[in-house]
Amino acid sequence: MHTMRDPILLTPGPLTTSLATKTAMLNDWGSWDSEFNRLTADVCARLLALIESNEHVCVPLQGSGTFAVEAAVGTLVPHEGKLLVLANGAYGKRMARLTEIMGRQLAVLDFGETSAVDPARVAAKLAEDTAITHVGLIYCETSTGILNPVREVAQVVAQAGRKLIIDAMSAFGALPLSARDVAFDAVIASSNKCLEGVPGMGFVLARRDALAAAAGNAHSLSLDLHDQWAYLSKTGQWRYTPPTHVVAALAAAMDQYDAEGGRPARLARYQANCDALLNGLSELGLMSFLAPALQAPIIVTVHAPQHANWQFTDFYERVKAEGFVLYPGKLTEVDTFRVGCIGAIGQAEIRSAVAAIGRALKAMGIHH
Repeated sequence: MHTMRDPILLTPGPLTTSLATKTAMLNDWGSWDSEFNRLTADVCARLLALIESNEHVCVPLQGSGTFAVEAAVGTLVPHEGKLLVLANGAYGKRMARLTEIMGRQLAVLDFGETSAVDPARVAAKLAEDTAITHVGLIYCETSTGILNPVREVAQVVAQAGRKLIIDAMSAFGALPLSARDVAFDAVIASSNKCLEGVPGMGFVLARRDALAAAAGNAHSLSLDLHDQWAYLSKTGQWRYTPPTHVVAALAAAMDQYDAEGGRPARLARYQANCDALLNGLSELGLMSFLAPALQAPIIVTVHAPQHANWQFTDFYERVKAEGFVLYPGKLTEVDTFRVGCIGAIGQAEIRSAVAAIGRALKAMGIHH
């Protein structure tokens, strides 16, 4: 069966966008134009409003979320500083790797692929290693879908007098995060996750005082957040060519976000999607990888069927032919695949996807 529409992306981003978001990209913008500068300023103000802070500034950056993570670490952690990365999946490991490559001192606490970060172990590590200046935490580790206890970790880090950098890539805009009750020097996210924009723009919401103190830290010209912020503050413009269409799409996506009812409404829809997905998969005899207490309503990791006929590529192509794009597993030890709950979709699309998964398994001779 061939569908005329785009397939629905059940992935952690890029994800399915609305027609209004796609339509916003039909206009061309001059990167120096005052109208585009207003668009940038408006998007930044709205992103800052989501963390309820007057102490932070928004620095947009060209590229994927990883570009923004690298820029935040490279700019905010001084040359003599040391970053403790709290890892329980691929994205924690990636933050550690980019820290290593830029030559900063690094420590890693690895919690494995099945456990959330344990604040008590973080406290012990900070007490033991006084060289650590900053702590890096992944809010929702999308290699499995684990939700980490941000508030508790932030308390431990603040009590130890260290600075927290949060990679909130697939959490920002849906899961709660307010500077009023979580102390952080920076939170990093991107346009193409829970805000339902398109890929191409990351952003860092950084404490103004931390960023002001970070001049000259950066290991890279294009990833210098301080420089990007200083130039934007002075001129209203990005230093280098901005992803104009991506910014316009994000502005349109944020209009829809507000119209839907903001963060609580977005989270409620994703949670309903996740519940429908978990129920549907369990009816097919498919097991979720994570315990319910650890599961963020962003992406679900599913155990591959224990069957001789199982082959992910075959399964993937069959489900895609029905109009749904899934994600391969990202675990090292266990055979899994992943299904996202986010994007401009609701329970109807999730139920259709589950039905397509069921038909694919049946066609492969894998019966419940």
